Amino acid sequence: MKKILIVGGGIGGLSSGIALRKIGYEVEILEIQPKFDIYGVGIIQQSNALRALDALGLADEALKRGCAYGMVKMCLPHGVQVAEVGVPPIGRLPSHNGISRKIMHEILHEGAVAQGVIFKMGKTVTKIDNQEDGVLVEFTDGSTGFYDLLIGADGVNSKVRSLVFGDYKAQYTGQSVWRYAFDRPVELETGYIFMNRQSKAGLIPMTTDRMYMFLVTAEGEDNPFIPENELVPRMKEYLKSYSAKMIQDVIEQITDPKGIIYRPLETLLVPAPWYKNRVVMIGDSVHATIPQLGSGAGLALEDSVVLAELLDSEEEISVALEKFMNRRWDRCKMIVDVSKQIGELEQLDWKGQLPEGVNIGAIMGKTLGAMMASI
Repeated sequence: MKKILIVGGGIGGLSSGIALRKIGYEVEILEIQPKFDIYGVGIIQQSNALRALDALGLADEALKRGCAYGMVKMCLPHGVQVAEVGVPPIGRLPSHNGISRKIMHEILHEGAVAQGVIFKMGKTVTKIDNQEDGVLVEFTDGSTGFYDLLIGADGVNSKVRSLVFGDYKAQYTGQSVWRYAFDRPVELETGYIFMNRQSKAGLIPMTTDRMYMFLVTAEGEDNPFIPENELVPRMKEYLKSYSAKMIQDVIEQITDPKGIIYRPLETLLVPAPWYKNRVVMIGDSVHATIPQLGSGAGLALEDSVVLAELLDSEEEISVALEKFMNRRWDRCKMIVDVSKQIGELEQLDWKGQLPEGVNIGAIMGKTLGAMMASI
């Protein structure tokens, strides 16, 4: 096996390209956008994500261009701290690194270019002839290519998945997330999450001088669309119920509706196996998770590192792909399921219906501890 096609130029696709080039494969990345225009604000990188980046040789650059921080302080809406969540540093890697999504993409893109990954921009696949010994692919421009392996890394609405595995639809969870970037105040020394009656808000460092806010709300049973002209007033209205100084200090800075990244939260877990013949799926295309455990990007990075490691160590591709499933299924399922469970419990709590004895923080802490186990 020599030639690999990766469909999707996001975090999973780029990190897979780097990992596979480092062990000698010819790699092409197919990206539907004509140029990279990164959607999003910030990313929380926990120790497991940093460990995967370290395997790619990029952890130091992420730490240099992001902002390392420790345990996350859990607070009431008026700012009184009630707990901490997270895990201690692992070796030289910190508990967390906050970073701009755009900067993280730039780091991965630079790494892929340096490794010699070939990019094909502005097109995607229209047909996949998935054979036992390779994949014949037809592209949207009418051209074709034959590859030894195709990796689907094209997100929750994956075209590759629909062509090879059939239709799977992500499930709306009833919550939405709002994100907005600000200048970072000097007193923000770590991450903060403020728990309120009908929402939760967090402040996360991204660089030495920038931070972002996330706000999680319940927007109803139907997948909600909010017009752009309503984003600023609605986000401000939610935040008025937080009297913590850190949040009150930034509310009036929310002025640009185009700066608000609003997204209904959806979850997806495609049944195993995630491979068929010479096509294998990674990242959100098979295990899209909501951000309650801050793990979506981290799981995609892990997928890339594990897949490359197994392709490098096994002579038979089918053996490598089966071992990939054995390594990834339980872990990814745990994160998807527990993240969804936390979201459901939060909504019950906001309705005053949380079952007696249920401790959301304890569930988070236990799962985050399990996440730090080696992959």
